[in-house]
Amino acid sequence: MKKLGLYIHLPFCMRKCLYCDFPSYSSIEKYMLDYTKALSVEIENKVKDKKVSTIFIGGGTPSYLSLEAWGILKSALKNISKYEDCEFTVECNPGSFDEEKLAIMKDIGVNRLSIGLQAYQDKLLEKLGRIHDLQQFLDGFHLARRMGFNNINIDLMFAIPNQTFQDWKETLNEVVKLNPEHISSYSLIIEEGTPFYNMYQEGKLNLPGEEIEIQMYEFTINFLKTNMYNQYEISNFAKEGRECKHNMIYWSMDDYIGCGASAHSYFNGSRNKNESSVEKYIEKVFDNIDPSVESFKNSIEDNIEEFMFLGLRKTNGISEEDFKFKFSKSIYDVYGDLIDKYQKKGLLKKEEGRIFLSQRGIEISNTIMSDFILT
Repeated sequence: MKKLGLYIHLPFCMRKCLYCDFPSYSSIEKYMLDYTKALSVEIENKVKDKKVSTIFIGGGTPSYLSLEAWGILKSALKNISKYEDCEFTVECNPGSFDEEKLAIMKDIGVNRLSIGLQAYQDKLLEKLGRIHDLQQFLDGFHLARRMGFNNINIDLMFAIPNQTFQDWKETLNEVVKLNPEHISSYSLIIEEGTPFYNMYQEGKLNLPGEEIEIQMYEFTINFLKTNMYNQYEISNFAKEGRECKHNMIYWSMDDYIGCGASAHSYFNGSRNKNESSVEKYIEKVFDNIDPSVESFKNSIEDNIEEFMFLGLRKTNGISEEDFKFKFSKSIYDVYGDLIDKYQKKGLLKKEEGRIFLSQRGIEISNTIMSDFILT
């Protein structure tokens, strides 16, 4: 079965978090209904003759979408042809969903939720500019469980302003007690154009040092492993059989189609990006104009590089056989010296026809991956 993922972008937020550089906006609720009408048209146009393996609705804050807007999207989402075991995820933020919204999600086939918590301490949530407190997260999580959602991811973030090692240990301890099926754990990256970037430039962010950040990451891996969460990607941990199928499509370079403003697609070797302006996106779709603004066919070199970057994110790495099948040449003809170099340093390992990063290699993965650029 050839896998095909569908990504749907909902760019609406109640309020933007201070660290966020995703294409999302607050105070544009006036576009919500027209946007979902346009989005429904694009979804029907792009996937009407296709069958999808996974659906992922991201943002923004998809759970902030009004009930009326979900009602508009409902028919387009129900009409998508899906495989029987299709994984259908919606990102949710505490404080932006209730029983009615979860009921409509269940009705359209959503079977996985990704709930953003980031930190267990209210003082840190406030520092991040989150719209919720801990109690709202707990209420939302328990509500989702009562309504039958049995595949839930919790998003966490470490190395955030004012966070101590003890804070992070408490966060992981308390989250594991909730027994989610999946945990995503990312270190904070200060992105240009965000309020955090300006605060960082002005010396107003009290960030943990690099040594503490490494300690936090190492503790995460060991603690979650002890609690039966398998690390299957640099920042992602899952109970057995609960890995995120949609993200695996990205990391394995399978095809996916993106719908909505700013959405990206990778299909038949071509990359495509949609118009990022919400207003222009709506106008284009309503005028029967293709909303994409960038499209290019990957070269063989592009595909090889991406195969390496994305594949090395997974803890089981890259299959030598898959490389040969995709590119009609041995991985060692292209990267033999580089693989040998990092293997000797103990940063790459080779086992049973697979090449993957060692634990130390994962910690400095960005440096290693940059070496796999061919040009």
